[in-house]
Amino acid sequence: MKPEVSEQLFIEELFSGSKKELDTETVELKMIERLTGDASTRRYYRLFTNKNSYVACLDNPTERGENSFVRVQGFLQRYDVRVPRIYDRSVEKGYILEEDLGDITLLQYLSEIKNRKEEFEIYKKILDILLSIHKIPLEDVKSSGKFDLFFDEKKLNSEINFTTDFFIKRFLRVSDSSVHKKINDSFKEINSRLASEKMVLTHRDFHSRNIMVKEDDFIVIDFQDARQGIPQYDLVSILEDCYYELDSNNRYMLIEYYYNNLPKEVHGQHSYEEFTSLYNDMTLQRVFKAIGSFSYIYETRKDVRYTKYIGFAMEKIKRILFRDEKYNALREILFKYYYES
Repeated sequence: MKPEVSEQLFIEELFSGSKKELDTETVELKMIERLTGDASTRRYYRLFTNKNSYVACLDNPTERGENSFVRVQGFLQRYDVRVPRIYDRSVEKGYILEEDLGDITLLQYLSEIKNRKEEFEIYKKILDILLSIHKIPLEDVKSSGKFDLFFDEKKLNSEINFTTDFFIKRFLRVSDSSVHKKINDSFKEINSRLASEKMVLTHRDFHSRNIMVKEDDFIVIDFQDARQGIPQYDLVSILEDCYYELDSNNRYMLIEYYYNNLPKEVHGQHSYEEFTSLYNDMTLQRVFKAIGSFSYIYETRKDVRYTKYIGFAMEKIKRILFRDEKYNALREILFKYYYES
């Protein structure tokens, strides 16, 4: 897709200033191609040169000389987390020149696997990346001054309220405010348990579309909203992915693999049973929030691409709700209106 003339000229001007930051100033820009965007408002362009290709991201300009992507990228890179390399930036103009990671996401890569064993081995590598993020010393996370936001009760509850608004009220057209309140109140107990646990640095959106595959190397993207939360937040994001159904046996083995490789002093939980109980709580909260995001995109942009994942996500929630009687009230009210709408 060709960019608009004005944006093409803007990118050409910015890239001309980037040449001194590259390996050689003899690089010549040959072509600019607009890339398909994600669910955000950022725009991406692939820049073809006589040497290499790059990706230019146009984001909202910031006056403070730094943006969240650049800030978190630098922090993760210091701890050997594989993130895109940044060659140049002018955040005051909303411009970041990044490594070209290609077009293959983990989701696309998984379409070519041959068996469940191969799936397991791929996900083990992904969990090793996640473990490297979660093992970053919490004192370093706090002292960096970059991650002052938390998945506390207020934040978790706000995400549920968001989904109740955009999914239950607007997407399903359930107008009864007493139903909205019952759903929100049921989740408050879950969120209270989640917010009381020891936290780590979380990616926040760690799923199969936010991991790129380049020459069999897995690279993490879309990490700019990282904040502190319990480790199950990211673990659920990848193992209960709304875009890909992981083999159930692999999922159980991967949860155990992750638990056995994250030191107890990091997660602070007393047993595997407690860990998996919180994993179930986190699945309900995290997947319900994802449904809210899908509904929001449809409501505000009329983009239907994400609505196909709503049914899959709801059945995933139902699977968890049947695991414990404490979820009965939530299951009954949630699915009464979901199936009848």
